[in-house]
Amino acid sequence: MGAAESDNRKNEKINGVVYNMSPAPGYQHGIINGNIYSIVKTGLKQTVCLVFMENLDFRYHPDVNDDYLCPDIMVICERMHLKGGFYSGVPRFIVETLSPSTARRDKREKKDIYEKAGVEEYWIVAPQGKSVEIYYLENGKYVLEQSYILAGDLEDEHYNADTEITLKAFPHIKMKLKEIFDGLEEEK
Repeated sequence: MGAAESDNRKNEKINGVVYNMSPAPGYQHGIINGNIYSIVKTGLKQTVCLVFMENLDFRYHPDVNDDYLCPDIMVICERMHLKGGFYSGVPRFIVETLSPSTARRDKREKKDIYEKAGVEEYWIVAPQGKSVEIYYLENGKYVLEQSYILAGDLEDEHYNADTEITLKAFPHIKMKLKEIFDGLEEEK
């Protein structure tokens, strides 16, 4: 494999095992990540914090080995832990958007890693079913704080598209469920 090919391929390394993240997930994944990223980026203006979308590796125990993950969305505030293409501090907020090839890892291994690393808020977003699970770190363990499945039909008695979600560490950053899934086609 030539250098150009390896540069275009995205991987993650968990407990010494390299996982190839290619091919890229479906377009729905990108729409959701873009929606969340835009809202968070706007909310972080005038702060020291930065938001990254699928382009910064998180080295979750850099003193032990070189394992890393590439979260879909990651907010960092300790810039001194940024070096090149990776971050070795503790992110304040992470989102993983599920795809068929990564769903199990996102819900198990990655969730456990983020929990042990001390990430205080972790979202798991599923394009299929339009759902959001929000975990808060309490006493070193993740607790499912909120769980939503978008019901966007005004006629539905469980309509919740206008439900507003607030980031725990950044209470001024709010987004509605319909904003997270804006741009996705309605299922037929």
